[in-house]
Order: sequence, then structure tokens, then C-alpha cells
Amino acid sequence: MARVWLISAAAYGLLAVALGAFGAHGLRARLSPEMMAVYRTAVEYQFYHALALLAVALLALRAASPWLNVAGYAFSTGVILFSGSLYLLAVTGTRWLGAITPLGGVALLLGWFALLVYAWQAR
Repeated sequence: MARVWLISAAAYGLLAVALGAFGAHGLRARLSPEMMAVYRTAVEYQFYHALALLAVALLALRAASPWLNVAGYAFSTGVILFSGSLYLLAVTGTRWLGAITPLGGVALLLGWFALLVYAWQAR
């Protein structure tokens, strides 16, 4: 699974840089300051969790653990739900998408919890 988490980390990192640049250069004039802040939050959390996935991948190269896989799946899902819903909210203004964002936040928290359990049990 280390390869899957490494590919996910690289893809999320690449997309975070691309979407961040698109927001800064292509959306600044089109979004309100409030929606621009929402968009920036999506980019930031995507980037943080791309780095978290990179850590999961590097740890998984050392030793396989079900907790690392839980963390990888949770971070991956969390980015899609959390950042994805914020991107769509900022660009479309569709407010009901904000109801999905907390589900992504819970998934991100689960990822950090799984990483904590892994670290606690590591020898």
C-alpha cells in the first residue's frame, strides 16, 4: 500500500499547487473575498494532507500496518470530501455543499487518530 499512498500524496500535492495557482490567478477577480477565503482553506487543507499522506507512505515503506492503511484511506477520503466540497462551494456558491464539509473533517480527524495509534504501537 505504500505505493498507493505515495501516488496519492503526489497527486494531491500536484493538484493543490495547480488549484492554488488557479485560485490566485484565475478566480481572484471572480470570487468574493469570503469565497476566496473558502477556496484558500480548501487548498491549504489539501496540501497539509498531501504531506500527511507522504508521511503515511514513507512509514509504510518501513513496515506495513493496518493503522497506516486506515490513516491513508481516511486522509484520502477527507481531502475529497473536505477540500472538494469547499472548492465547489467557492466556485458555484451552492450552500448545501457545506453540509458535506464536516464529514470530510471527521475523516481527516480519523486519519490523524489512526496515525496516533500507529505511533503509539510502533516499536
